[in-house]
Amino acid sequence: MYFHGGGWIGADVAGNDGLTYTMAAESGTVAVSVDYRLAPENPFPAGLDDCYAAFLWTVENAAELGIDPERIGVGGDSAGANLAAGVSLMARDRGGPTPSFQFLRVPAFDDRLDTPSVAELTDTPILNGSDLPIVWDFYLGGPGRRGGPDVSHYAAPARAQDLTGLPPAYVCVSEFDPLRDEAIAYAQRLVQAGVPTELHLVPGTFHGSAAIPGPKINERMTAEAITVIQRGLQIEQQPR
Repeated sequence: MYFHGGGWIGADVAGNDGLTYTMAAESGTVAVSVDYRLAPENPFPAGLDDCYAAFLWTVENAAELGIDPERIGVGGDSAGANLAAGVSLMARDRGGPTPSFQFLRVPAFDDRLDTPSVAELTDTPILNGSDLPIVWDFYLGGPGRRGGPDVSHYAAPARAQDLTGLPPAYVCVSEFDPLRDEAIAYAQRLVQAGVPTELHLVPGTFHGSAAIPGPKINERMTAEAITVIQRGLQIEQQPR
């Protein structure tokens, strides 16, 4: 299951069709792409509720989709990775079906925005540290909530006190991404909680650069994503 990025406020399923088609075709999986409600018109928890409902729908309709209900992974880029982590936490806590794998690429995990990478990377392409307060305020329902004591760990997974019992995870971060440090910290906490976790910091890249065609490093990120998804979902690797 793929949840698109866009800071919880933009992008859609159609804009990510190329990526999801490629993932499905190259990895030998079925891709379910979710068109969740967007902020600020629909702040948290609307988008996450949509993603969790879509996960449950996929489990319930696994036979019709021709997939194994025990091997349904969740993933996304940026805000989509946040939603995938939130769905995984929610599924664990509610005691129902649980994803078998988390694909978390350049994820946004922490509304407190207190890491060195947020402070230092203020002029990076696509996303910089100055953008983050705006999108978090939109997602959380307006100014004054971000960084406060009552932000749900489903909205900001870095706030979760307990990460045990979560699905195995792949966390991919970019060197020049303001979200870099919070993603690394979350991956470390997953490992400490006993969750099988793979962390890859990609040198020379920035937030969202994987979507730019041409550079060899971006081709490597895409190829690695396919391999990771196959491994995470126990799919026999297809000849490339």
